[in-house]
Amino acid sequence: MKNELMQRLRLKYPPPDGYCRWGRIQDVSATLLNAWLPGVFMGELCCIKPGEELAEVVGINGSKALLSPFTSTIGLHCGQQVTALRRRHQVPVGEALLGRVIDGFGRPLDGRELPDVCWKDYDAMPPPAMVRQPITPPLMTGIRAIDSVATCGEGQRVGIFSAPGVGKSTLLAMLCNAPDADSNVLVLIGERGREVREFIDFTLSEETRKRCVIVVATSDRPALERVRALFVATTIAEFFRDNGKRVVLLADSLTRYARAAREIALAAGETAVSGEYPPGVFSALPRLLERTGMGEKGSITAFYTVLVEGDDMNEPLADEVRSLLDGHIVLSRRLAERGHYPAIDVLATLSRVFPVVTRPEHRHLPAIVRRCLARYQEVDQCIRS
Repeated sequence: MKNELMQRLRLKYPPPDGYCRWGRIQDVSATLLNAWLPGVFMGELCCIKPGEELAEVVGINGSKALLSPFTSTIGLHCGQQVTALRRRHQVPVGEALLGRVIDGFGRPLDGRELPDVCWKDYDAMPPPAMVRQPITPPLMTGIRAIDSVATCGEGQRVGIFSAPGVGKSTLLAMLCNAPDADSNVLVLIGERGREVREFIDFTLSEETRKRCVIVVATSDRPALERVRALFVATTIAEFFRDNGKRVVLLADSLTRYARAAREIALAAGETAVSGEYPPGVFSALPRLLERTGMGEKGSITAFYTVLVEGDDMNEPLADEVRSLLDGHIVLSRRLAERGHYPAIDVLATLSRVFPVVTRPEHRHLPAIVRRCLARYQEVDQCIRS
């Protein structure tokens, strides 16, 4: 078991500095472990014995370390030995992942091995600003409401703001079929297991699944896996981009990622500030979102869904995400109730790169459409009142 574990995580014994650091668990909670483990670093992987369970260092206080386990804490107890592995978590990347379903740590969920893959750190630095190519070519999604009035560009980052039950999954499935994409990376965070299987089997076509990597961390998985799933998906998308491909990254949802990160941060002792989120959640968002976009050769066009509570588009998390992205698509409950899908609110939807990726004869048309729709809404409200 140990050899298989070490091989899967690209780890080697002895540690690179020749020293084996180990300690023991002192406290166990529902989310984190408190261990006496001097000399560890943030993000280091640790092995809990017996059983070879894995955990990651998420906090350090002197000689004590806070560990977030890869699995449930049920069955763990004080006094168990914890060994520092002197390695960070690495993610499998490669063409062999296309058509596969993996979990939030990069492990296959279909029972098959992952041949011919490379391994990369999950938390890479974003490309330098002066290395990125400008966003100039448009990316056709095949959705008329987007391609006409909020045209997206290759390498753009877009937020899909939606209340629950308004059709964001339907929109994501349509975006997976974007004709201008070479590869897709789809990450489902905090979804119900039943919905994940139905989405993969019935919503995605067989042709789409062949050029798609699907990363899944359902709502019952530990908080660390739900957080890590988005990093794993981003790392895989970076691999395809660095090989010159046009990649579409679809993340559902950024809100559930933030909630899982909040769960870990609060358990580690951070104080909640804006909208019940600790400051660490907001500081991690720019570093994560900036990893997508244009590169030297390829591009990652990213679509992140954001769940809004009570249809409040100005709540702290939604407001912060909107300020970091290059555009936003707003889904309307009113349109969804009328059976209009995708329920895109054209007046509230915006693409910041629209003037750059469209021709002059195209640019004035959306303004005409918006004026007509705005006038229609005014008249509709007058009639209903």
